[in-house]
Amino acid sequence: METWLSLAAGVGLAAACGFRVFIPLLVLSATAFSGHLVLAPGTWWLGTLPALIALGTATVLEVAAYFIPWMDHALDLLATPTALVAGVLATASVTGDLPPLVRWFVAIVAGGGSAGLVQGATTLLRLKSTALTGGLANPLVAVLELLGATLTALLALFLPLACLLTLVLVCAAAFRASHRVIFGRHG
Repeated sequence: METWLSLAAGVGLAAACGFRVFIPLLVLSATAFSGHLVLAPGTWWLGTLPALIALGTATVLEVAAYFIPWMDHALDLLATPTALVAGVLATASVTGDLPPLVRWFVAIVAGGGSAGLVQGATTLLRLKSTALTGGLANPLVAVLELLGATLTALLALFLPLACLLTLVLVCAAAFRASHRVIFGRHG
């Protein structure tokens, strides 16, 4: 059962990386640094003080930058590939009970895929927000992404199965809503 929990935690952390790149890595780093989480081989450095400081600094800069109207779109260009890498790293760091080849395969496919899916959805949301409100609602989007990243990362580490279930339900609801918008169906 521990393998399933680590996979759920990895996918949840990766999805959180799609909201914000550095918040989930900061949560992961702080949890490991405090001794509450043992990281997988090769990722132990995430639990060090230098990593914690670097990720804290990067988190503050990332969160602040998303509140600057033109910079949020510029950051999305950088955040998309970076979120994929962060999602892979986050997944690999908590799935240490898997054989290395399987761990990295799962990290690339499930971790990178989850991060990319969420990052793509948030980028589209910001573009729609800009188109509909001239960017006035983008700070609200930034706050929602900040909350999404933080809550998803915490839920992934402390209640991984609940996190995975929540992500599946949110994805299903988003798919259903987008299907209605695209095909004009109601109900």
